Parts: sequence; structure tokens; C-alpha cells
Amino acid sequence: MVTSYRGFTRFNQQKNSQMVGNSSSTLPPNKTLLDVIKSLDGVSTEIVDRSKTIFFPGDPAERVYLIRRGAVRLSRVYETGEEITVALLRENSLFGVLSLLTGHRSDRFYHAVAFTRVELVAAPATSVRNAIEQDASVGLLLLQGLSSRVLQTETMIETLTHRDMSSRLASFLLVLCRDFGVPGEKGVTIDLRLSHQAIAEAIGSTRVTITRLLGELKSASLLAIDRKKITIFDPIALAKRFN
Repeated sequence: MVTSYRGFTRFNQQKNSQMVGNSSSTLPPNKTLLDVIKSLDGVSTEIVDRSKTIFFPGDPAERVYLIRRGAVRLSRVYETGEEITVALLRENSLFGVLSLLTGHRSDRFYHAVAFTRVELVAAPATSVRNAIEQDASVGLLLLQGLSSRVLQTETMIETLTHRDMSSRLASFLLVLCRDFGVPGEKGVTIDLRLSHQAIAEAIGSTRVTITRLLGELKSASLLAIDRKKITIFDPIALAKRFN
């Protein structure tokens, strides 16, 4: 069954929900995770071009990242050489937190690649730990960000369990609609410029197969593609087609 599609009209409200209101907090009201990360010692802003690696598995886990703009793909690389997408992260998503969880020096577990051109805010893990120790509300903000990551990973794993590539593609498009969709008069436009190759790499397919399957969906009047931006006319209809 294709991943269900819920609440896409609430997208703009949901993507900005990563904040905590705690009357006992020393943080100013409505301070966001971005505000916190930017205020830490040793913070930096990084621009990474599409398809470039942010970190490899085995790299030292010394910095925590927050996406300010763009999308990042996290994947696991197995001994067989197969690479499986575990999350496709949007703006305000937190990643690279392994060193915070273990409490000591760790190595990266995932391969992080810029799915689009991205702007990242990076902070030393030591600075993040110090901020948590000084103010528990910082930990709550980080926990919210991490919880969002877990949900995204679960959804992506569900998407990749489909053996039929048509169903896998449809599920992936619905995930993109939920996380990157902008509702409009014609439907929901995925606010990413997606090449067929990028989609193929994300779901373990080939460019030729993705080109063929997208062509079939266009012929069925389920979507349109304009300058690499995909518009799903009716996400519910797309889901039902592959149920």
C-alpha cells in the first residue's frame, strides 16, 4: 500500500512548528532552534552545492547541523555497496546529532548529501552540549528537532519497502508533497528542482525507469513537470491509484 497522504493543506503550519513555549525557560519567548544554534560558540554557515557530500560514514561526529535552506539526503551505505535513503530533510531539520546522544567522540553513521543546494548552520557538538547543560529548554528544542527526524526516517523506510517501483515512486512523491509541497490552484507543487537522476538515487532506481514512470503519470493526468518542478494535481488520487 502506498504511504498515506494527510494534511497537505497544513504544510505551512507544520513546518514551522519546531519551537517550545516554556514559562520556566531562560530562553526568550518563541525563540527557535535556529536562533539557539546561531548563538552558540564556534557556529558557522556553510553553503553546499547539489550532490556534494556534507559528511561520509566514519567521519568524526564533531558538529551538529541545521538546514536553513534546501534539502539534505541521509543514507546508509552497506557492505554490498548498496546505498539506502533513510531521510530527506527539509529546512529547520536537525542532523548530525550522534555525538550528542553518545556523550563522547563518535564517528558518523550516515552519508549526508546535499539533495539541492543547501545553506547549513553548523555548531560544534561541545557548544551544543554546554548549552543543554545551562538551559534545559535548549534540550527540549533539540528533542523536537530530533523527533521530527525520526518521523521522517520512518516514512522514508515505509516508502522504500515497496518492491514495485511504480508504488515506490508514488510514495516518494507523496512524501515530497507533505514535506516540500506548496498548495496552489492546480494542485500541490513540490518546491524542489528535481532531476530524474536525483529521484532515482533517492529511491534505488535508475534514471531510465524514473523517466518512464513519470511519463506514465503525466499521461494519466496525475502530475505535470515544469522546469524540474513537479506538481501533483490531486495527491489523494495519486495515493488511491496505487493502493
